Amino acid sequence: MLEEIRIDSLGVISAASAQFHEGLTVLTGETGAGKTMVVTSLHLLSGARADAGRVRLGADRAVVEGRFSTETASAQVLDEVERVLESAGAQRDEDQSIIALRTVNADGRSRAHLGGRSVPAAVLSGFTDPLLTVHGQNDQLRLLRADRQLEALDRFAGESVSGPLKKYRSARTAWLAARTELIDRTERSRELAQEADRLQFGIQEIDGVAPEPQEDLTIAADVRRLGDLDSLRESAEGAGAALVGAVEDTGGATSALHLLGEARTQLEGSDDAALTDLLPRLNEAMAVVTDIGADLTAYLSDLPSDPSALETLLNRQSELKGLTRKYAADVDGVIAWASDARERLLHIDVSATTLADLSGRVDETAAEVAAAATKLTSARSKAAAKLAKAVSVELAGLAMGKAKLQLDLRAAVAGQQDNAPLNIAGTELHAGQNGVDEVEFKLSAHDGAQALPISKSASGGELSRVMLALEVVLAGSDKGATMVFDEVDAGVGGRAAVEVGRRLARLARTHQVIVVTHLPQVAAFADTHLVVDKADSRKGAANSGVKSLSASERVVELARMLAGLDDTETGRAHAEELLATARAERAD
Repeated sequence: MLEEIRIDSLGVISAASAQFHEGLTVLTGETGAGKTMVVTSLHLLSGARADAGRVRLGADRAVVEGRFSTETASAQVLDEVERVLESAGAQRDEDQSIIALRTVNADGRSRAHLGGRSVPAAVLSGFTDPLLTVHGQNDQLRLLRADRQLEALDRFAGESVSGPLKKYRSARTAWLAARTELIDRTERSRELAQEADRLQFGIQEIDGVAPEPQEDLTIAADVRRLGDLDSLRESAEGAGAALVGAVEDTGGATSALHLLGEARTQLEGSDDAALTDLLPRLNEAMAVVTDIGADLTAYLSDLPSDPSALETLLNRQSELKGLTRKYAADVDGVIAWASDARERLLHIDVSATTLADLSGRVDETAAEVAAAATKLTSARSKAAAKLAKAVSVELAGLAMGKAKLQLDLRAAVAGQQDNAPLNIAGTELHAGQNGVDEVEFKLSAHDGAQALPISKSASGGELSRVMLALEVVLAGSDKGATMVFDEVDAGVGGRAAVEVGRRLARLARTHQVIVVTHLPQVAAFADTHLVVDKADSRKGAANSGVKSLSASERVVELARMLAGLDDTETGRAHAEELLATARAERAD
């Protein structure tokens, strides 16, 4: 439920706020006072596109802030709201209400906030969708669209259609996936066969070389070492000779180990404690030299002695480079390519058997879609008859005589450009996301009159009443929501206007209803009466505000709406009579 709205610098409204309550709230005011700006502000809170032209002249930005309550919301609506709040990180206020805010800068940029968090405008739309339905002055024109008419039928039918529709969509998804795969495989069979040959050749070539992980790096290091083999051997042999003596030098007279041994002999022959204390360190030095000498000997023994070893490594390196030039930057990448190629080969099958199996699956899923579509059509057909009857009853109450609404439900025949027609009972139909059905609302003026599409048979006032009757009938599907009507009574007058007021009052029993109206017959049924009035502006720009009317002020406003008779006793008497009549009818 919408509890409060605050508007700053939007159109003719400089600054205004209004509190809304349960039941029927009407907004009235002189033409040009800015009544529609209230509806525009609600459109902005619903995530509608921002228009910089709506920003008040001279202001930097327009701000709209709305406070919403979910105390009377259904469990389903509450779940939707909580999901949006959680995904956006938005927080409820201390009183558990939720604040939504939209700003529009004079340069056209806009920002949206929900529960204290900056969010995209689309998030505001997701938040208000289950809470708020706004019917602008042009919304009755949308009722002329076939998709909106089908949407209204499905909304009225509820679970009787939503269940079959869900099954149809699931079957359609499977059918389209199988159909797409069959078309893809058929059209790409030659291409896939060539790809399979290429992958198989690559795998065989890689398997023939049989590279090991990081083998290219290992070989590169070995090649560098073999290229310097003579110098490496000379350095190792020279270091070994200096440390422990050359192999051919049996005496080892000049080696470090020999000299260390002589030093140890000298120290062992001394009686001086300071000299003998050096012996452990000297022994350690001899052990280290001995270990290094052993390591150098092992290094020399590991050096290739076969002159062809370098050539063998170079040949292997050439084989690996042949793979890395074709398949990847290094050997590890080549191995990964081979693994991916094997996986890809498992999914490439262009055999006639596979295509036949796919064709059979397409036929099978198409039959499932056709069966689901037939059940969906049957459910809609039953709902269409009920909806037409219910709306016709409401139209009779809206002073439209014996006018009848008729719903023409028919199959949507596939056109020449339809790339996925569905055959049902020998007819190619368009299988869209919402089924194979089209619906058209038709109106007959009286018994025996030909039913014509409402776009051709209904006047502006009649179209407004058809939309109102439809909303009254559909009201049971979204109890607790806020419904906003911007001059839904356009083109209506006299007794029909009274009936519009009565229907809106009845709708307000289960909904919060906010109506912008110019008809006193409608305003008289209100629980709360707000007026948007212009104030004198010293700077020349129009300025409007919103205020709630007391009982006596309502009489004056209704008298003004009747014929501009707000300052006459006759006008006020007429207004009081209208209020009394409305109260009596509401009581009934």
